[in-house]
Amino acid sequence: MLWQGRRESSNVEDRRGVGGGGIAVGGGILGVIALVINYLLGGSSDTQLPLPNQNQPLSAEQQAAQDEEVHFVKVVLADTEDIWGKLMSQAGKSYPKPTLIIFSGYTQSGCGNASSASGPFYCPGDQQLYIDLSFYDELKNRFGAPGDFAMAYVIAHEVGHHIQKLLGISDKIDRLRGQLSQEEFNKYSVRLELQADFFAGVWAHYEKDKNYLQSGDVEEALNAANAIGDDRLQKEAQGYIVPESFTHGTSAQRMYWFKRGFETGDINQGDTFSATDL
Repeated sequence: MLWQGRRESSNVEDRRGVGGGGIAVGGGILGVIALVINYLLGGSSDTQLPLPNQNQPLSAEQQAAQDEEVHFVKVVLADTEDIWGKLMSQAGKSYPKPTLIIFSGYTQSGCGNASSASGPFYCPGDQQLYIDLSFYDELKNRFGAPGDFAMAYVIAHEVGHHIQKLLGISDKIDRLRGQLSQEEFNKYSVRLELQADFFAGVWAHYEKDKNYLQSGDVEEALNAANAIGDDRLQKEAQGYIVPESFTHGTSAQRMYWFKRGFETGDINQGDTFSATDL
């Protein structure tokens, strides 16, 4: 992705090195909407997370690499602001820009306490994105999804949840929680996450139009989507899959909806809730 020297978003708050206090994470999918939370928390809705070691200083090389990542995510966020601002305006809606919180280890959010173990997430309560940059090392080394556009896909997915909040979609789904069994609600959660993947693809479509994409970028995003499908993560973690516990969709579904958004660039083509075949 061509990003060096371009506009960086000012809607970024850097909390690295600032402890958040407390480590309980709970409240369900719409309390904290995360990219891979179901896998990393083992499917639990109220999990006690270990505190990361906050006292290990970064080497000069590590610090330089992380500082570059900060510049990168600021550019990606700026691109999402430009593209979604225009698309929402065309749809007759405003686009209040979300703030991206960069933290290390754990922090406070409008959805409660959060740890790096939850992965990147969007909090509907304060309409902010939260990212511990160490997740990108996880994405590359643990999930086998390297590349800067894999990182960009993560941010674009969480911005996709912001779009759902602005359109009233996530609030509508949240109201179903008390009316359905967990297994039934999981089906709606999957459709919510796949739509966020679709919106990430729509964003990538317009990145291509701006000539910001390089050879292999889309493949990096698809590889990341493939790496964090529920079926693949469950298979790797426990040796078998439990489809009724899926909350984000299979690898094939996540890739399909990202590609659909990328190929069409049309936000009206992403109604995962009406789709008979995901």
